[in-house]
Amino acid sequence: MEFKHIPIMLNAVIEGLDIKPDGIYVDGTLGGAGHSSEIIKRLSTNGLLIGIDQDEDAIKAASERLSEYNNKKIVRNNYVNFKSVLRELQIEGVDGILLDLGVSSYQLDNKDRGFSYREDAPLDMRMDRSRDYTARDIVNDYSEADLKRILGSYGEEKFAGRIAANIVKQRRTKPIETTFELNDIIKASIPAAARRSGGNPCKKSYQALRIELNNELTVLEEALEDMIDSLKPGGRLAIITFHSLEDRIVKNAFRTAENPCICPPEFPVCTCGRKSKGKVITKKPIVADEEELEMNPRSSSAKLRVFEKR
Repeated sequence: MEFKHIPIMLNAVIEGLDIKPDGIYVDGTLGGAGHSSEIIKRLSTNGLLIGIDQDEDAIKAASERLSEYNNKKIVRNNYVNFKSVLRELQIEGVDGILLDLGVSSYQLDNKDRGFSYREDAPLDMRMDRSRDYTARDIVNDYSEADLKRILGSYGEEKFAGRIAANIVKQRRTKPIETTFELNDIIKASIPAAARRSGGNPCKKSYQALRIELNNELTVLEEALEDMIDSLKPGGRLAIITFHSLEDRIVKNAFRTAENPCICPPEFPVCTCGRKSKGKVITKKPIVADEEELEMNPRSSSAKLRVFEKR
């Protein structure tokens, strides 16, 4: 199956990065190189694109797509480790960084990856398939309390308690192995009236399991400050999020980087000594326009935020 990922808000991303032809740019979620193929077109032979992804299929697809370009480095890793990647390349600062935090169309549509509730497949959901632990292990090993916690916190699932209880009840009979087995439990746990609105009733639970398995929110929180600090003056960090939990982390990190002062409001002057690292370019997040929504419905929840280093 071909690795496809329609680049979300491509024009807005390119504009947001404000690409310098001789600059160094990091795509921390390379995927099928949808965004990167447009970034690298705008670079001179003195510029450099660094593509990072933990998915072996993405690395292979992106390498093929960018094969005509010599001014690139493609690395299989998690973007949280990007500073070590830069050190290995003997690079101190970069001119731009992009994170597109969405699951790729390839990952969703390839049923063997176990990301989608629309296909019957083994519960997997690993971004990095070199790891042994899968969503099946979470579903069958976590306590009822921990299942309720992640479904409620990461999926914002109103019926997290009922779903967790029914998962535990079902796995006493036999392990829960496949997506459709999990789907049946989730649907049976949600009242019929609630199932009739808000889209597929499994969506929130699958989001929660994927976030927990791949440690997505912790990775994002850990990477943001380092990424801002690694930008050269005038460099930009552009991040596309797909749910409120990610967007809140990015919004707060950008706001703190712009205005880090922790002095009480009544202080006439700042005494904490914390200096602004730059400015938020997007006071409100950029969202997909009607044309993109029509072409790519998966862009409906996407939000783009951009920060510029001082």
